[in-house]
Amino acid sequence: MLSAFARASSVAAALILILCAFAPAPTRNIGAPVIFTAAPAYDPMAAFKGGERFPQGAQLMLLRDGRTEPLVPGFYASADANVSFDATRVLFAGKQNEGGPWQIWELSLKNRELRRVTATDADAIRPLYLPDDRLVYAQRTAQGFQLAAAQSADPTAFPLTYMNTSALPVDVLRDGRILFEAGFPLGSGSTPELFLVYSDGSGVESYRCDHGAARWGGRQLISGDVVFTHGATLARFTSPLATEVRIAAPRAQYAGGIAETESGAWLLSARIATDSHFALKLLKPGAAVLESVLTDKANNLVEPVLVAPRLTPNRHPSALHDWTTANLLALDARQTRGGAVNGTPATVRLETQDATGNAVALGTAPVEADGSFFVTTPADRPIRFVLLDAHGKTIEQERGWFWIRRGEQRICVGCHVGPERAPENQVPAVLMRTTTPVDLSKVPAMEAAHRASPGGN
Repeated sequence: MLSAFARASSVAAALILILCAFAPAPTRNIGAPVIFTAAPAYDPMAAFKGGERFPQGAQLMLLRDGRTEPLVPGFYASADANVSFDATRVLFAGKQNEGGPWQIWELSLKNRELRRVTATDADAIRPLYLPDDRLVYAQRTAQGFQLAAAQSADPTAFPLTYMNTSALPVDVLRDGRILFEAGFPLGSGSTPELFLVYSDGSGVESYRCDHGAARWGGRQLISGDVVFTHGATLARFTSPLATEVRIAAPRAQYAGGIAETESGAWLLSARIATDSHFALKLLKPGAAVLESVLTDKANNLVEPVLVAPRLTPNRHPSALHDWTTANLLALDARQTRGGAVNGTPATVRLETQDATGNAVALGTAPVEADGSFFVTTPADRPIRFVLLDAHGKTIEQERGWFWIRRGEQRICVGCHVGPERAPENQVPAVLMRTTTPVDLSKVPAMEAAHRASPGGN
């Protein structure tokens, strides 16, 4: 197998020749070898739109002791390196030839043995290790890229996201949740935002609800904070605060996806001018300048990762059941992240999407005086809620979509109040009246004929 991989294409060979001309700066502050992606052209938002990030090919490179070498020279393109928790293996996305799809591969760093993980006709990118020898990656579908999970030794994958737009994994947090990028509002918007989901596809939510500027390229630090980019600036999520915190950093364009070194400095990809290429830089928090690590006038150097052991995230014990439905309990639908709704909700309407993305009404359920309601929903498909007053007029509605996994039992505080909001310590009125949810799980056979109006009754 390896002898076949050693026959590099002319494109890859040309790229290697360029890379061999590197004159890297001293890397004593990094403390570990670095794997990065080198590419003549790079669009960090292309996959988010379902496009190609590396239209002219790409090559994974290993930087060690001040020297660079190709990591997998026999591929037309390779990218998206993710080092295993014990630093003995690397997952990556690779294309063996120009016309073939991106697939997920695994490389042993000890003996350079290669193993193909996926075998699909469509692109598979952005692999990340999960505990228990599992992985998550983005699989191209008719609805864009969707998150999928699988055992490392078994190519059979199951989806984690259920939307009509793309989702891309960016990190696995220490609590076991997957950090991913998608458009805001979720399932319908075009502004990149960071979301969370468990490794069985349950519990999807926004990381924070101070939405606005585009956010992507998130990575978790040893402290537990998550650092990400807005493009021209860096920011972080930190546990005590419900909104992001801007990071004082030199003026530059940041590609996202930092690697925290043992000294506490951040290895990242940045460029000073928009018409130049991204280079590897070292940023010491609070410093006024970026320290150059590796540059190349002909290639963008992006996606740096350290070849070093790291903590294994917590394993998420799934509680899903093989049902076709799920249950959702809302504690107070009158509350939103902007305060109380303007009006008194009497009922809540559940909507899903048909095959073409149009909203479809599934029915309504009563809302109690304290704002609580309890419903059964269809599983594994886009859903959203609309609050109606006593006359059937819309008071508030979700602009995006989310999903509930089969058998999931979920409780929410209110209408998008945010994950940082705690519920009141009281029994919801709906459970004092009944413990049987209103069944709104029946999806009409002729969905297109039962579309809900986008803005009201």
